[in-house]
Amino acid sequence: MKTLILTSSGQFITSHNIDAFLPKKITDCKIAYITTASKKVGDASYIDSHRKKMNELNFIYTEIDITGKNANELRELLSKYDIVMVEGGNTFYLLKAVRESGFEKVIKDLIQNGIVYIGSSAGSYIACPSIITATWSNHNFDKCGVKDLTAMNLVPFLIKAHYAPDMQSMLLEKTKGLGYPMRVLTDEQAILVRDEETQLLGSGDEIILQPT
Repeated sequence: MKTLILTSSGQFITSHNIDAFLPKKITDCKIAYITTASKKVGDASYIDSHRKKMNELNFIYTEIDITGKNANELRELLSKYDIVMVEGGNTFYLLKAVRESGFEKVIKDLIQNGIVYIGSSAGSYIACPSIITATWSNHNFDKCGVKDLTAMNLVPFLIKAHYAPDMQSMLLEKTKGLGYPMRVLTDEQAILVRDEETQLLGSGDEIILQPT
């Protein structure tokens, strides 16, 4: 079964029980923690916070940077894990690393073979058909030369992470002509994808904006 859990914030995974959606309890899973996107941000303290929380919960994880690796190296490395968890940060740098390393082909094969993909913010954006929603951020990220916003297309919808009510009018305007439905997530929500079925996890209303 194909399983993805796409979050707005990594804190969702450490503050909610997701064992029912995993092949075994998360504390028994081996996690490949992809921190590549954090290399091109001004403040990466969120990584320290997430690392501290995972340690407190006795998660079994290894931090991995996909930059500079090739597809064969990634396949050999990542196939040893139960979960590939892709952290947030600079979505453009992450997408660039995905393309240069061959990560997309590798992760698609691994997901089909039962590895669970968990994305957080940038890690969720790259799972979508495009990272265009990452361009709607107030963060002045280095785009790292990325002009083509096409992403891995693991799911047939877009995500807007870190939603707050004051974004509503902006999002309604931005969805015009998008071509894909957009699922809006607060930091207390996640989208579970199991094969072709989707389910909202967490608290709050489900917001899906259809293309116009």
